Parts: sequence; structure tokens; C-alpha cells
Amino acid sequence: MSEAATARTGASGPSADRGGLWTPSPRVLVLLLAVLLGVMLATFWNFLSAQFRFALRYPADWGHTLVIPAIAASFVWMRRKELLAEPFRPAWTGLPILAVGVGLYILCTFGPGAFALHHNARGFAFGISLFGLCLLLFGWRAMRHLWFPIAYVVAFGQTVTDRILNVVTFRLQDISARGAEVVLNVIGIDTDRAGNTLTVWRDGMPHPLNVAEACSGMRMLLAFLALGVAIAYTGLKRPWQRIALVLLGVPVAVAVNVLRVVSLGILSMVDSNLITGEFHNFVGLVWLVPALLIFLGIMWILRRMVIEEPAPPTTEGASS
Repeated sequence: MSEAATARTGASGPSADRGGLWTPSPRVLVLLLAVLLGVMLATFWNFLSAQFRFALRYPADWGHTLVIPAIAASFVWMRRKELLAEPFRPAWTGLPILAVGVGLYILCTFGPGAFALHHNARGFAFGISLFGLCLLLFGWRAMRHLWFPIAYVVAFGQTVTDRILNVVTFRLQDISARGAEVVLNVIGIDTDRAGNTLTVWRDGMPHPLNVAEACSGMRMLLAFLALGVAIAYTGLKRPWQRIALVLLGVPVAVAVNVLRVVSLGILSMVDSNLITGEFHNFVGLVWLVPALLIFLGIMWILRRMVIEEPAPPTTEGASS
């Protein structure tokens, strides 16, 4: 073999540099990801450890954040063939993005005023840094497959502070109270409403139910949406189907929460202790099962709305 041929053969190796292109072997890729994981853990330890403590302290509300990174990793694994189909081309534009993310994180961790120790601001800075680091190492082509897992982790992998959550949940609590009042009266249970407080009457005795407290599980709406986005991403092909499934998931979650409040109102007539504490959280988890089934039913309908055209016959098959 000539030197020129040898050079051409060597240049086509999997780890060769061809104008900034590189394709790591699986072993090198795993080692690189392990190093990146260690660097990210060390740099953003304050945010990540705080998020872990939130999930353990409030498992009914934020326990789902512990599995979000694993779901995002499964997205990357599903696209591994497309991701490794071509060599990576590192993009230096990722460096200033990484610098902005780290700088914002430092500001939110040690800065003054409203920036200091704001959990969601630090989470946003973490997402920017992760995007910039992946762009720097893997390039823009790879980011076509990596941006969604990164966005998924940032959107659903962190606790939402009450200052942000209360803006949404206050309106949802009002909807839940009004809806539960209507349903309870329709099924023959005399119910009055004053603001977000329902009063269920039985044998002339009032049984109050504070919907503001009963709907603290509305944080599970985020877990439901996270599950819906994952199902849409993995189970549907067309963008409009995915968008429709996620958007329809919001009214489904709200309707199921109305039924959840109705069940709590019925239980309050039996024993007021059944609408507080761990049993209250258990009722919320039970209602997630029919919510998930409805969600899967919507996905089935969206699939049936599209008729896949059969593949055209090959020339050989047509001639035979």
C-alpha cells in the first residue's frame, strides 16, 4: 500500500480530525459524557443539591423531577443513530453562550437583591450553560437532536417557586371550586361555595372544604404535562399532533382536578381527616391514573386521524 493510500486510510478513521470534524468511539463518548457530568455537578452543585432536597422533602409535588433527567437521557438514546451518523463539528459559538450561563449562575447565587438564590433563575442559567457546553463540543448539527432533551430538563426538572406558581394556581383553584360545586349539586349533594371554600351539607351538618388547600396538588399538573410531552415526543410523528396532545393535556388535567375536588368533598362527609395529610396526597395520585388513560386515548385518536400512505412498490416488484 502506498503512503498516499495509507494517509487516506488513516484520515478516514473514526477519531481522525478532518477540518474540525470528529467522531468518538462509544468508549470515548461515554468517558467524555462522564467527565462533563462531573464538571456540571461541581459547577452547579448549589442548584442541583437544592433541587434534590426539594424533591425529597415534597415528593407528592416535586418527586417527578428526579426522573426527568433519565427521561431526557432516553430521548438522546433514541436519537443515537442520527446523532452519530456524521462526525461532530465543535462550534466555538458555544463558548460565549457557556460564559453567559455561568456568569448568570454566579450572579443568581452570590449577587444582590432579587437575583440572589432565586432557584428558577439558577435553573435557567444551568440550562444556558448546558446548551453552550454541548454546542461547543458537539456542534450545531448535533444540537438538532440535543436541544429538546436540554429544554425538557430545564422546563420540567426543577421546582417552580411559589411566586411563579401562585400566578397560575390561583385561577386554577377558582376553576376547580366552581366546577366541583356544579358537579356535586348535579349528583345530588347540596353544596355551597364562598370564594374558594366549598361547604358540603349532609343531614343539616356543614362540611367545609378549602379548595385552596385541596388544590395544592395542582403542582402535579407540571408532572402531568412532563409526562404528556414525553409521550408526544416518543409516540407521535407529526409536529401538529405533538402540539395538539400537549395543549389538550391542560384541560384534561384541569377537568380531572375538578373530579379530584369532588371526591374530596364526598370524603369530607365521611371523615374530615380524609381530606388532609397523606391520604389527601394519595387521592391526588389515584386520580392521575384516569388522567393518564385519557391522555393515552387522545394520543390514539390523534394517530387515527392520520392515514399513513403505503410505501410505493419497487421497480423490481412492479416488473415481477
